[in-house]
Amino acid sequence: MSPQTSVQPSNRLLESLPRRLRDRLLNGCESVSLSFGTVLCERDQRLLHVYFPVTGFISLVAPIGRHPALELGLIGNEGMLGVTLVLGVGTGRLRSIVQGTGTALRMGVSRFRRELRESPALRRTLNRYVYVLLAQLSQTAACTRFHEIKARLACWLLLTHDRSQADTIYLTHQYLADMLGVQRSAVTIAAGELQKKKLIHYSRGAIEIRDRRGLEAASCECYEAEIRDYKRLFA
Repeated sequence: MSPQTSVQPSNRLLESLPRRLRDRLLNGCESVSLSFGTVLCERDQRLLHVYFPVTGFISLVAPIGRHPALELGLIGNEGMLGVTLVLGVGTGRLRSIVQGTGTALRMGVSRFRRELRESPALRRTLNRYVYVLLAQLSQTAACTRFHEIKARLACWLLLTHDRSQADTIYLTHQYLADMLGVQRSAVTIAAGELQKKKLIHYSRGAIEIRDRRGLEAASCECYEAEIRDYKRLFA
């Protein structure tokens, strides 16, 4: 990651804060680029920075033995990486890896802890975000167990589309299969069905969203549940 200077901050979690507090936090952040595949924090590793994504997004994945890591959560401009610090925990339970190239606002942990001590408003807001993130993790676990692959793929594409701020998502079928915890052939079949309905168009390494409403109809209820929690707490 390299420092950037020209990005206008537009993290929705920061924007939900009172103006004076938001401005103070922004003054304590630096803008950095997020490169696809960069590991921001390994599981059980001590956090050095917190990140507020602006245009990039981050996957929370669980490494399980010799199996490919399974994705359990996504963090885009609606949230932050490092919110466990609100609970007094300075390590990450899951591996945090950049899935969408873009930018983020970054703050050192010591500065962030000081802000938490001095600002009840910040703590209240982040407590709500902790709830949203926990709800997302539990919803993903249930979805992985009970829902068919095509509906899960549609849900995942919608969540990624929300955070990518672009209609084309650059990922291979193998990478997507690893994130969903299924065989590559299963993703190929599910993507083919969505493409046959003209909801998406995929080619090697790229998936284009062509019918957003149709994709919402094809998704399981988990997509609506995840965005409903956020809207309810951050209206």
